[in-house]
Amino acid sequence: MIDFQSRGSRGRGADENEEAEDDDGSGADDEPAGDEKTPPATADAGQVPESHDDRVGVAVVTVAVDADQSVGDAVVEELDGTGLGVATREHLAGDHDGVQQIVNRLVGRDDVDVVVTCGGVSALPDAQTVEAVHPLFDKALPGFGELFRLLYHEEVGTDVVATRATAGIADSTPVFCLPGDEAGARLGVREIVTEQAASLRTAARGSPE
Repeated sequence: MIDFQSRGSRGRGADENEEAEDDDGSGADDEPAGDEKTPPATADAGQVPESHDDRVGVAVVTVAVDADQSVGDAVVEELDGTGLGVATREHLAGDHDGVQQIVNRLVGRDDVDVVVTCGGVSALPDAQTVEAVHPLFDKALPGFGELFRLLYHEEVGTDVVATRATAGIADSTPVFCLPGDEAGARLGVREIVTEQAASLRTAARGSPE
């Protein structure tokens, strides 16, 4: 809410003006009403000004041959209210070179602290996300895949062995590769990414905890 300075207090009677002018001989201290400066606007209640240093910017990448954005929407919903913000969203087919190029570009962006991909981590022949992203990793994070499969087993049973969810650090940026189904993506983001993204970003950049 913008709080404007009351202008009523500036009004003075004619006698007061004449008396002020007699005191200093010039009347220079009385600013004309038209020269009043309006105080700067403040943020609306509940709206916190956002700086890049205070939040974690996440790039959400949907890897799918069709135009369905539901899994990306699910990831965005899970990020909402966690202190992680969506820096950008991308959608592309699951070809090896396309995935590699876009992830390589995203980890080089100043506003991207974490990359989350959804899709292309199954055992199907055309699932190429893992093969595309692994060469970009400076460090692999095998614990992510192990923990994800442990949690995901409760939902899909032994079918979890065909899920190749993985993570690593590429150009000082954590990259998480999740399944392309909504349940798996939500689980990975809710249970692991939102818990570890900020600390992994800090560790990857060599900053003190």
